[in-house]
Amino acid sequence: MMSQNGFFFLFKDILIIAYIKYLYTIKSRIAMAKAAFSKKKTLFTRKLDLNLRKKLIKCYIWSMALYGAETWTLRAADQKYLESFEMWCWRRLEKISWTDHVRNDVVLLRVNVQRSILHEIRKRRLTAF
Repeated sequence: MMSQNGFFFLFKDILIIAYIKYLYTIKSRIAMAKAAFSKKKTLFTRKLDLNLRKKLIKCYIWSMALYGAETWTLRAADQKYLESFEMWCWRRLEKISWTDHVRNDVVLLRVNVQRSILHEIRKRRLTAF
C-alpha cells in the first residue's frame, strides 16, 4: 500500500505527463498547419478577394490546426500559443513581416477580423459533448 505522499507524487507525475502530451499535440498540429500554409502559398495571393482568402485559411489551415481541439486542456500558455498562431496566419495573409513592427490590433483591422481561434475551440467543445 502506498503512502498518501507517494500517491500524490505518482498522481502529479501522471498529470505532468498528460499535460506534456497535450502540449506536444498542440505544437505538432500548429506545425502541420504552418507547413500546409507554406505549401498553399499560391492560394493566398492578393489576386483573390480578402474574404475568400480568410475563408480559405479558416477552412484549410485552421481545420488542420484545431483537429481534436475539443479534448485539449488549455492553460494560459497554450491559449497564448494558439493566439500567436492566429496572428501568424493573418500576418502571412497580408504579407506583413515581424520586422515591420506592426501591432496586432493594426493587423486585425487590416484583415477586418477579431481574434476568434479560442472562440472556435469553445464552440467545438460545446457541439462535441
